[in-house]
Amino acid sequence: MQELMELVKERGFLWPSFEIYGGTAGFYDLGPMGSLLRDNLIRKWKEFYIWGEGYLQLETPTLVPFEVLKASGHVDHFSDLMGQCKSCGESFRMSDLMKERGVETEGLPKEEVEKLVREKGVRCASCGGELSLSEFNIMFSTSIGPGSKHPGFMRPETAQQIFIAFRRLFRHGRGKLPLGVVTVGKGYRNEISPRQGVIRLREFTMAEAEVFFDPQNPRPPAFLADEKLRLLLASGEVEVTAGEAAAGKLVCNEMMAHQLALAKRFLLEVGLQEERLRFREQKPAERAHYSSQTFDLEVLTRQFGWVEVAGIAYRTDYDLSRHSSFSGVDLSVTVGGRKFFPHVIEPSFGIDRIFYCVLEQAYTQQGKRRFLRLKADLAPIQVGVFPLMPKEDLSARAQEIYQECRKHFPTIYDESGSIGRRYVRADEVGIPYCVTIDYQTLADGSVTIRDRDTAEQVRVSEPVQILAGLISGKLRFRDAGPLFYSKEQEEGEGKQGEGEEN
Repeated sequence: MQELMELVKERGFLWPSFEIYGGTAGFYDLGPMGSLLRDNLIRKWKEFYIWGEGYLQLETPTLVPFEVLKASGHVDHFSDLMGQCKSCGESFRMSDLMKERGVETEGLPKEEVEKLVREKGVRCASCGGELSLSEFNIMFSTSIGPGSKHPGFMRPETAQQIFIAFRRLFRHGRGKLPLGVVTVGKGYRNEISPRQGVIRLREFTMAEAEVFFDPQNPRPPAFLADEKLRLLLASGEVEVTAGEAAAGKLVCNEMMAHQLALAKRFLLEVGLQEERLRFREQKPAERAHYSSQTFDLEVLTRQFGWVEVAGIAYRTDYDLSRHSSFSGVDLSVTVGGRKFFPHVIEPSFGIDRIFYCVLEQAYTQQGKRRFLRLKADLAPIQVGVFPLMPKEDLSARAQEIYQECRKHFPTIYDESGSIGRRYVRADEVGIPYCVTIDYQTLADGSVTIRDRDTAEQVRVSEPVQILAGLISGKLRFRDAGPLFYSKEQEEGEGKQGEGEEN
């Protein structure tokens, strides 16, 4: 994992924010490669939820007035239990500190945690001092305009503005249920003591959907009933289909089962392994104040164990009814002669956590060789174009091919160093295919295409057409053309360039 973190820093995926001033916990910059990878994750998520499910999209401010989050319950309930050392003043998120001691306290009331702290002899992890426990609201507070007459918060979730805009969205959706609305953007939580890199951030990217439906008819239009789900329930772990989970009341209704199945399919689509995925049902004490049932979609990581990357919550009619009451505006609907508040199921994804999990599972070592086995259509750069050597005639032809490729794919051009070292650099940012222009290209127009995962090369005459088939998955590499270059030959080439600058 240390080698992975070195690679993502070296190759421009992830850097500590405010680095020259010593950095600040809970903040990271996405470098040139990381920004592109994050954007591709969001693009795929939108393909699933906007184009695949037909949901609407809404973009809203990240600054929220006090009244909104008072109505939603966040002002009163959105807090973590904090332990502060009486000696050195260091602060800790108690659920994390207790988990390090082998005690699970997530969702337990303050009094019970204090009792466990005394029983287990838990003290400050920095100096061993005694801890004082208190509730800490983790929203970033601010003022809107001069002075403090109009308080507000940086939004802790993107959901609330969807509920506030529900009347307009419902009309835009022709007054039909179910109605799905998505939003993607920044969320902010003033974490007490973030210590897990991009797993726990103070500013993060969220992709959320709010799915409004009639509680008397919760079946989605295209129910993914046959999708297998691995559920970790209070009674133990089971593997059932989404249809079986709904019929057996393991989940609250068919809409919840469908959302679990859809979330799983999305993570499989971005390259995560099915055997490393599970849905863990939150205990009642863990659930947010608005939820009557929540499943955490977790990924098994090598560094942090099971990590929650998405939460699927049944918010019932909590939000619409609360905002109706506090604002005085009726947010109920009339459908089929019935007047009611639609119920809501919310799949909420932490894009930064998925970003980390994708990188961790993509990181591959084969002897001295290391590369990112990213899916071709997810990779920040899909094609690299290299002249065999930086000679004028080869470079001129390579530039022509580069200009053609970049019209169709995210493409880079590189002629610095030996061809072996260029392949190493391409592998380490996850470029799936490299096109090499050599002297045979000048003679007959053909080029070689190199596969990142096998390091094999084939010779082709129509590189753009072949690359399109390879990246889309419609063409297998071994069917793209005659084998030109073996892995053993390349390893010898790479060794010749090991002493060069990267």
